[in-house]
Amino acid sequence: MIDPDHALPITRQAKALGLSRSSVYYKPVPISEADLALMRRIDELHLEYPFLGARQMKRLLNAEGAQVGRKHVSTLMTRMGIEALYRKPRTTKPHPGHAVYPYRLRGLSIDRPNQVWALDITYLPMKRGFIYFVAVMDWYSRRILSWRLSNTMTADFCVEALEEALRRYGAPQIINTDQGSQFTSEEFVSSVQASGALLSMDGKGAWRDNVFIERFWRTLKYEEVYLRAYESVTEARHHLARYLPFYNERRPHSSLEGRTPDSMYFEKQRIAA
Repeated sequence: MIDPDHALPITRQAKALGLSRSSVYYKPVPISEADLALMRRIDELHLEYPFLGARQMKRLLNAEGAQVGRKHVSTLMTRMGIEALYRKPRTTKPHPGHAVYPYRLRGLSIDRPNQVWALDITYLPMKRGFIYFVAVMDWYSRRILSWRLSNTMTADFCVEALEEALRRYGAPQIINTDQGSQFTSEEFVSSVQASGALLSMDGKGAWRDNVFIERFWRTLKYEEVYLRAYESVTEARHHLARYLPFYNERRPHSSLEGRTPDSMYFEKQRIAA
């Protein structure tokens, strides 16, 4: 968007676009190998102990020999999109200019497919670097309806995942997310509203609902991601595209009494028809 060869000075271009001049001149610094190793370990510890905040995470890392302070741990956790899972007033900070929608699942009995979908984002380590993964999950069956990868935490890959699920399966009654800026963005909210679904956002008293998607993250990482060291986004996409059909079609789930997400999702729909 900024053209350094344009006759208009860069400062004027930045002002016209509503950008700070410092952000125009900023050149991103690659994440160090040491920080990538810390992020991988933080991700593993978060899956084991999702209630850990930055202070306790720092203590565990120190006990393992890592020389790192609480502020740096907090910075890395923020970059990864990780936070402690426990009851608190707000789970994720929304963008200050974005609207926040009410939580609609309190007291709701979820007893059929396409009644409630959930979207969430997680961090995936690679051999050099990391990527973000968003999934659309049918709450009743735990089936993954669609997913996308991205190297940035922007709204576009979340919108793409949602719109693919809508094209393939129609609109659910409710779409539930956290209050992250990706989900409160105008682009994402518009896609939900155009589908006719109601948008629900986690808030006070809704922390337990994250357990469902956290269980999927744990399964995905221990059965697929941690067993490999993806060289590129292309390689990650290839292996995930192989694993997720296995997760949906063949992997029995103890929470589903040994059944698969596919069998729960499609059988209930056949009975209803």
